[in-house]
Amino acid sequence: MSGLRTFEYSHDGVVLKGQLATPAGSGPHPAVLVMHEARGLGPHMRSRALMLAEAGYVALATDMYGGGVHFEDPAASGEPFTALQKNPQHLRNRVLAGFDALAALPSADPDRLGAAGFCFGGQCVLELARSGADAKAVVSFHGILTTQLPARPGEVRAKVLALTGARDPYAPLADAETFREEMTAAGANWQMTLYGEAWHAFTDPGAGDIDVPGVRYDPLLAKLSWAQALAFLEATL
Repeated sequence: MSGLRTFEYSHDGVVLKGQLATPAGSGPHPAVLVMHEARGLGPHMRSRALMLAEAGYVALATDMYGGGVHFEDPAASGEPFTALQKNPQHLRNRVLAGFDALAALPSADPDRLGAAGFCFGGQCVLELARSGADAKAVVSFHGILTTQLPARPGEVRAKVLALTGARDPYAPLADAETFREEMTAAGANWQMTLYGEAWHAFTDPGAGDIDVPGVRYDPLLAKLSWAQALAFLEATL
């Protein structure tokens, strides 16, 4: 397995700097897009990319803001995060730019592509699925479940796994129900696990370092959800 290396791609004139990890062997390998939280491409996403490479996947941790930025102060991410939320088609297109970059990698098998995202990144991978992109599987960890561009019948090609917390104020139970209705109406192949004691960002060891209401790391659920995601990716990719 290689370590991480900076991987540049672009969208709409913005240079995006992701981090790429590649497993041992000549490949091509199954490949997974790794999508970051609202604060940007930080240590948590880098570690997840390395973990996926150790499991045999090409892993591209993408950059939704440009320059590979990561904000230590959550408030500092408000402007780029809000700008993308206000333009949902632009957000979706930027996700697709990362997916296309992953698909074009010589080490990636174009027939075995997936995505995993955390918090904001969880929203992003669900937008990837809603777009009808040729992904085989997407996993959303404590992601935003609502959308301004609902999935249309027959267009979701990826198998979808949403891992969410019953205590998450950013993905309340009403949103989980709306998501269920959306995926069912679209005819998607979808699964959802609702962790009863999980708050937002339950997989992120750094969650306790920021002063954001409703955010809490849970080491048990971090391990449980990761094992579930790996089983899902193995079965689909």
